[in-house]
Amino acid sequence: MRIRPRKEDTGVDNIFWVTMTDLMTALVLVFIVLFFYTYMTSYYEKLQSKLEQKKAAQALEETLKEQNIDANIDTSGVVKISDLELFDVNSYELSDKGKQYLAKFSPAYLDSIFSNEYLNNNIEKIIIQGHTDSQTFKGEFSEDEQYMKNMELSLKRAYEVANYMTNTPYNKENGNRLRKMIIVEGASFSSPILVNGKEDYAKSRRVELKVVMKGSEK
Repeated sequence: MRIRPRKEDTGVDNIFWVTMTDLMTALVLVFIVLFFYTYMTSYYEKLQSKLEQKKAAQALEETLKEQNIDANIDTSGVVKISDLELFDVNSYELSDKGKQYLAKFSPAYLDSIFSNEYLNNNIEKIIIQGHTDSQTFKGEFSEDEQYMKNMELSLKRAYEVANYMTNTPYNKENGNRLRKMIIVEGASFSSPILVNGKEDYAKSRRVELKVVMKGSEK
C-alpha cells in the first residue's frame, strides 16, 4: 500500500486571502470617506442656504421697516400679514386700507426678493397662502361645511392678494418670472397660531407669503 506524500503548503492560498482582506478593508475605508465627504458637503450646503435665507429675510425686514410697512417676518423669510390689514370681517374683497397696504408692500417685497443675489438665483416659487381662525362660520354649518367655507374664504383672500400684487408697479423686468412662480393656496384653519397653547384668533387670520428655494421642501 502506497501512501501519497502530503503536498507541502506553498502559502499561495494564504497570500491570496490576505490580499483580498486588505482590498476589502481598503474599499470599506474609501466608502466611509466618500460617505462622510458627501454628508458634510450636503450639510454645509444646507447650512449656507439657511444663512443666506436668514440674511435675505433680515434685508426684507429692514426694507419694510424703512417704508413703515407692518408685517411679521420669521427667520426663514415667511411674511405674515394680518387679515385686519387687508379685509373686512368675513370678506375676501380687499378693503381700501388693504389696497393702500399692498400698494406699498408689494413693490417693496418683490423688488427686495429679486434684488437679492441669492434669492434671485435660487428662488423657485412664491406661495401666497390664506388662513382663517376656527371660529369663522362656527355654529352656522356642520364642522365639515365650516372647514370648507373657511377653505373657500382663505383661498379667495390669497387670490385677491396675489392678483393685486401682480398689478402693482414693481420692477416689471421680473414679470414673466413672477407669473410662473406664484402659487395661491387656501389653508382654512388647519394651521392656527397658538399662544400659551391656545389659538390666537386674531393672529390665525392671516395671509402668508413663502419663498420656496430650488431643491428645498415646501
